[in-house]
Parts: sequence; C-alpha cells; structure tokens
Amino acid sequence: MSEVRALTEVYRELYKKKTPKSGEIWSNLAKLTPYGVHSNWRIFDPYPLIMSRAKGSRIWDVDGNVYIDYNMSFGSLIVGHANPKLLEKVKEKLDEGTIYGHETEWSYKLTEFLTRKYGYDMIRFSNTGLEATLLAIRLARAATGRTKILKFEGHYHGSHEPLMVGVKPDLKHAGHPKRPRSVPAGYPYNVVPEEIAKTVIIAPWNDAEAVEEIMKTHGNEIAAIILEPVAMNMGVIPGKKDFIVLLRKLASEYNCFLIFDEVKTAGMWYKGAQEYYGVKADIIAVGKGLGCGFPFSAVLASKEVMELVGPRKVPHGGTFNANPLSVYAVYVAVTELLTESNLAYTHKLSEELAKGYRDLIEDKKLPAHVVQIANKGTIYFSPEEINTWRDFVTKVNWGLWYVWTLGMVINGVIPQPMAIDEQWTISIMHTKEDIQKTLETADKVMSEIKGKVVTPLVVEEAI
Repeated sequence: MSEVRALTEVYRELYKKKTPKSGEIWSNLAKLTPYGVHSNWRIFDPYPLIMSRAKGSRIWDVDGNVYIDYNMSFGSLIVGHANPKLLEKVKEKLDEGTIYGHETEWSYKLTEFLTRKYGYDMIRFSNTGLEATLLAIRLARAATGRTKILKFEGHYHGSHEPLMVGVKPDLKHAGHPKRPRSVPAGYPYNVVPEEIAKTVIIAPWNDAEAVEEIMKTHGNEIAAIILEPVAMNMGVIPGKKDFIVLLRKLASEYNCFLIFDEVKTAGMWYKGAQEYYGVKADIIAVGKGLGCGFPFSAVLASKEVMELVGPRKVPHGGTFNANPLSVYAVYVAVTELLTESNLAYTHKLSEELAKGYRDLIEDKKLPAHVVQIANKGTIYFSPEEINTWRDFVTKVNWGLWYVWTLGMVINGVIPQPMAIDEQWTISIMHTKEDIQKTLETADKVMSEIKGKVVTPLVVEEAI
C-alpha cells in the first residue's frame, strides 16, 4: 500500500511541479469562489488546470504546457478549438454587433435548416442544455395535463430542480435497484424540495422489465419519459436498441411524450441519436454538441406541441436566445463543418483510439475495458460491464482511474474531462498523429501503473 501511495504522490508532485501558476491562480480563485471553480465539474485534486489558449486538438495552460485535448469543453467542440473557418466567419460578424434583442435573418435560416434536418415542424432557441430540457418538460406537462416525469438513474438533464432527482444518488438512500427512490440532488440539504422530487419517477437504465413494471404503476400519471439516448454522465453507456424501441412503445401506449436529451448526442451523428437508433422522439433538446463553442440550445417538436408556447401559455423567454453571434456560428457549423463525412472521420479516429486502448489493456493485463460509440468513449477501470449508475459507482476502481488521469495529464494528454463521470470527445481537428501520440503516452502510463493496488477514491455527487 505504501508503494501505491508513493506512486500517487509522485504523480501529484509532478503535476504540481509542472503547473505552479495554475496552482497559484486556483488558490487565489478559491478565496473568492467555492472550490476555486465556477462549475462543480471542474473540481480536481490537487487543483484544476488553468488554461490560456487552445487551437485545433491542442490546449495550453497558463504555465505554457501543451496538451492533446480530449475534453473538448465537455463535448462542445466537435469542430475543434478555434476552428479557423468558423472563427474567420464569426469575426466578420463582430463588427455588426453582438446582441440586438431582436431576431435576425439567420434566425430564420437556422430554424429552417434544423427543422428540416431533424424532421420536426417547429423549434425554439435558448442558450444551454438546462434551458432546453426545462422547456421540453414544460411542453410535455402542458400538452398532457399531467405532472410526473420519468427519468433514469444517473442521467443528467441540467441543474434545474424539476430534473435534479436521481442524478448521482448516494446508494445508501437510492432504494431497490428495480424501483429506485427519487433522491434529490444535494440531499440532505433540501436543494430540491420534497414536493418537486415526488414528481420525478426514477427508473433503472437499460432494464426493460423494471421500466415496464414502473409504467404499469405510474404510466397514466406520466407526462414524459426523458433520457440521454447514450448516457454520458456515468462514462458512456449507450441505450440498448431494443430498450430505446421499448421506450417509444411505452410512451405511445400511455399517451405520454418521449423526450430525447440530445445536448451531447446531437454532435455525434448527423441527425442525432434518432438516426442511430431509428426511433423518433416526440420532443428533442439539442445543445452544446451543435453549439461548437457558442452558447446554444434548441427544442424541436410538432407544430401542435410547440404552439403551446406563448403569453399566458407555456412561458419561454431569454434576452440571449437567438443572439446573432451564436445563431450565425451554429449555422456555419451545421452547414459547413458538422457534415456527415466530417462526423464519420471523428468516428473512425475514435474507433482507432478505442482499439489502441484495448490492445494496451490486454497487453498490460489491466482490470479495465473500453466503451466507445461514435466520437465518444471512455476507459472503465473495471473488468465487469457497466450498465447502470449503480454499476458505475460500485464496480469501477476509482483510485486507479485517478492515477491514470494524473499520469496522462503530466505526460501531455488530457484523456477526457478531468472528472470521473465523463468521456473523451474526438473533434474534426484531431489527427491520426494525435491518436498515435496518445497511445504512446498511454503505453508509458499503463506500464507505470500496472499491478499497483490503489487507495480507494470516494465517488461524490458532482453537481
């Protein structure tokens, strides 16, 4: 055990030695904002990196260190950092102003493009995934006259109270795996009032039998079933295709809405997860996967549903909604950069990275496995398959994950966001050379951690 602690401490000391300015700035930040960050997902021990610039597949910290970046702003940057084509066009727009408080011609052009692309009648723009999923469930409640929402344990749909339930529950309070309790985020601090938590029914992910039983009990009270088609707040856990088909069937049977949270998956396939699964949701929420570094989200649905939005009907507003910079940037991105061929390129590189990791894991005989889909993936430091939040919490060696992450970072690779529940993102600006360099680094780090027993790391709620 002392040898393992020594390895972990060696890595921590190397990290500190490599990033002293990050440590100094973070220390000053921590005096003025909780944990020294403005989003809980950026918390990292001993401190998070402080960045200065980025371009393509690379990012530089304030100490001048350069990293191959697979964080890509938590999956926002499928076009890569500072994509020259996108920035050149956006810079031309800056002289025209940044925000008007009015619609523009580009509002129409992007609206027309996205409704046609995804096959819906109407759309509304916002700025964040949180805003999009909030509007989606408002629409479902208004259209059905029902109150309850069914969501899945471990799925995250933004930090608003109506869905901050069953996100990352402590298993001591989570109840039976087949009938999870509606554990509010921030428990027991009363962040989400009990009366709100009771409106959210929690189901286990990828468990058809359990979901059918829950719907038998609550189906006629449910306004909507909401899900990440690929669960990406516990690594990468794709919905099984027959499971997604079942959810479509259940939503139709119980006259409730099926909502796909495609905030991330919209940047994985040209027409989103619906294209991959062959299932059409009643409402979809898209966001940062299309935003390409600009604040953008949208909700799409039928005309009948969307026309519920309006004064004294379903509220939806925002000064920055459809701001001209974001709308123009997204239009350029979706029409010129996030093409089918470019996305296929990211899939190919992601597959190569996953294969390389798998080969190294097998060669080193590490207790780990890789899950990859489209341009996303992760290494689970567990020999067992991970299908649910409970698997994620109990079966993964988090101490080994932490050492792996530190090792990669001090060797110039950010393998995923530096948070336990995330995944890598491959952009259209990553290269085969990036993949090769990453695998060479992984070979070195895996050789160093091979056979080590790591000190357990406690998984805490990250929101």
